[in-house]
Amino acid sequence: MFDVRPLAAVLTERNDKERALSALLAGFGSLALLLAALGLYGVMAYAVAQRTREMGIRLALGATPSQLTSLIARDGLRLSALGAAIGVILSLPMAYALGALLFGIQIADVAGFAVICAVLVLVGTLAATLPARRVGRLDPLVALRSE
Repeated sequence: MFDVRPLAAVLTERNDKERALSALLAGFGSLALLLAALGLYGVMAYAVAQRTREMGIRLALGATPSQLTSLIARDGLRLSALGAAIGVILSLPMAYALGALLFGIQIADVAGFAVICAVLVLVGTLAATLPARRVGRLDPLVALRSE
């Protein structure tokens, strides 16, 4: 008996390790969310740049800027929802694999998955609104001349 300590000290040390692991996982999750938002923004900005001529034609034929903005935003929402659905399907086996590391967490927490999916779809939609707003301010003559 060399390392005699009170039970409270032993429990505090164990909780500190779990808190550090939780903070590390939260940091990686936040970084992944940021990368996903930047990736979707890049894809949507590229798609908008490629469709500039089409948007000019739509404007010339009578589409309103708000209709074009909602068209691009819907594309971003669709991509985000599809990504969240694929993520849920792929994350269930990982949740069971990581379930042994996380104490007090349900493996298939439906509410947790729903909140995370809602946050991902919201962030994805917000990342798509910046290129969508750019389309709303597009000049039809400039758009028709672009290649």
